[in-house]
Amino acid sequence: MLLVAHTGRPAALRVARVLFAQLAAAGIGVRVLEPEAAELRCDAAAVVPVSSSAAAGTEMVLVVGGDGTLLRAAELARPAGVPLLGVNLGHVGFLAEAEPEDLAAAVANIAAHQYSVEERMTIEVAVRINGGQIATTWALNEATVEKAARERMLDLVIEVDGRPLSRWGCDGVVFATPTGSTAYAFSAGGPVVWPEVEALLMVPISAHALFAGPMVVSPRSVLAAEVIGAAGGQQLTGLAAPGSVGAIEQFVPVQSGTAGAVLWCDGRRMVELPPGSRVEVRRGSLPVLLARLPAVAGAARATGRRATANGPEVRIGAPFTDRLVAKFGLPIAGWRGRPADRTELVEAGNDEVAAAEAMAAGTAVGENGLARDEVAEVTDEESGGHA
Repeated sequence: MLLVAHTGRPAALRVARVLFAQLAAAGIGVRVLEPEAAELRCDAAAVVPVSSSAAAGTEMVLVVGGDGTLLRAAELARPAGVPLLGVNLGHVGFLAEAEPEDLAAAVANIAAHQYSVEERMTIEVAVRINGGQIATTWALNEATVEKAARERMLDLVIEVDGRPLSRWGCDGVVFATPTGSTAYAFSAGGPVVWPEVEALLMVPISAHALFAGPMVVSPRSVLAAEVIGAAGGQQLTGLAAPGSVGAIEQFVPVQSGTAGAVLWCDGRRMVELPPGSRVEVRRGSLPVLLARLPAVAGAARATGRRATANGPEVRIGAPFTDRLVAKFGLPIAGWRGRPADRTELVEAGNDEVAAAEAMAAGTAVGENGLARDEVAEVTDEESGGHA
């Protein structure tokens, strides 16, 4: 296993160390990344450099942190063709699978190879200017073309399958996958698309136009955005976030005018787009794999926190719908559903209340090695003090 953690969060370090100890006790070998080794202090772990081969030969990449950390780890897992499994901290994560209190169950399932693997669509992005390709990269969530100057509007022409669709004066445009529909695209007014749906999304950002709504197209479509303007005389540059792997490929510097826009992929990889640039987006040939654990029967794990007013907290193996409800605090009071579904929901609430009552009698220590109050402390720390 390759263990990746958000070392800037003390809570992530504590959870990662517990996870490492449990994996070692189960006889599972663990690698850690060289920049993280000193902070993690997992002395028995193999230390590997950050590279596209860091996860090669492993069974899985385990990630402790939020969705941002998981996006960073995806750069390592994707070229190795191994799945990611995230342990989420703080807010509900759409990509992460387990919570800190789920560590024992997660390790047991991993050791027994009791997990499924699902493919998540990616997008491949090419940047061209004057007919020549100057950069290629990829994204799991989204590729965004954004204005470079805050005080100026971006002038874009949008194309679908080789045909011009519209010209927008806007702050930018988001090209997203179904996985990314709950990220930047959602904030820009795009629809939520269930992850098993195969489609590409195009969502304008603050466009000054009558026809500027979000669009969903075929996964076989090729989308493009052209930055209106003429070429000039400044060198184009590319930038990758620290620790990025294989961020910008086939990069050839060209001469251009002052950058009229920037391309960001998953908020980690950036390319400047001078006027006259063309960004092409298509379905990626290489997906990202996510490990999914068996759903816990009955409901939420006993964490010592009561069920919310809208229903139980999200549980290990929870469906995407439950994650949406938990993420956005959606009101579900009055839902009746099928009798079996209602019984499960009631039992979930009873499990949470029982755990809370047990906590009142003293500190309970779970089999995962984290005290219940320590789990609550982790959640408090990552959510700004609100459990």
